[in-house]
Amino acid sequence: MEQLKFDTIILGGGPAGLSAAIYAARGAVSTAIIDINMLGGQPSNYLELENYPGFQIVGGYDLMEKFEEHADKFGVQKFPMQEIENVDLKNKIIKTKEYEFIAKTIIIATGAQPMKLNVAGEKEFVGRGVSYCAVCDGAFYKNKVVAVVGGGNAAVEEAMYLTKFADKVYVIHRRDELRADKIVQERAFKNEKLEFIWDTVVKEIKGDALVTNVVLENVKTKEITNLPVNGVFPYIGMSPNAELFSGQLQQDARGFIITDETMSTSIEGVFAVGDVRTTPLRQVVTAAADGAVGAVYAVKYLETAKEAEIAG
Repeated sequence: MEQLKFDTIILGGGPAGLSAAIYAARGAVSTAIIDINMLGGQPSNYLELENYPGFQIVGGYDLMEKFEEHADKFGVQKFPMQEIENVDLKNKIIKTKEYEFIAKTIIIATGAQPMKLNVAGEKEFVGRGVSYCAVCDGAFYKNKVVAVVGGGNAAVEEAMYLTKFADKVYVIHRRDELRADKIVQERAFKNEKLEFIWDTVVKEIKGDALVTNVVLENVKTKEITNLPVNGVFPYIGMSPNAELFSGQLQQDARGFIITDETMSTSIEGVFAVGDVRTTPLRQVVTAAADGAVGAVYAVKYLETAKEAEIAG
């Protein structure tokens, strides 16, 4: 197994990771970025972004391509599609199928993934009517009926996107009002293809070869109903991609990594940025900002360590 050494290794190639890579490389430290997928992260699957400063509307893939090109300018070494076998944060060693990486600092930018409903039928019908990416799979539901589960920005925005294909889109929300931004709500309520089902949760997803209906329960009346649909898109929140680090550093009850304002974790020389950490807002702009802060303090950590070595 080939051994590679870097001053800073960034785990994750989404907006937080790419931003960190740019700032670390500009700090004149050898920088590598490792991802289990292609670089770009979740925004690469977004059809459009309209809240990234400087761009009234920009394609998610296009924006992440710009991030990657910027990182290339500063000589960041990229290792996409790596199967990570083990991460030793204390000793700063990362093992993949192909390489053993040794770092002086690590920046965790592994992001988060959509939470599951954890109901009967969900796992069985993934790819056969259950999807967590409207942009990826929306076109399969042309002239069909689908349900989106959730009430935040992601749920409502993806529901509106699905109306480009589906004849009818139900938005199922466990509360009696949405959590999405007001401007997003206003657009949704004007969309004639959207219908909102309030105070309701999904109890089961049913079908044969494909999804045919969902079993719903009204949380107030406890009434059980069946809703015929061809697809189900859960958007109920995010869970951190932090399994590789569990038990090694401080995390909150949901598994998100706890950091201070410098993005430092409970392990010296290890930083966490973006959606994987505890943060009040998970957006592309905040992920990019986290990456900048984390990388600047990783560079400072390296400089302090070097000064101490010289003085010692």
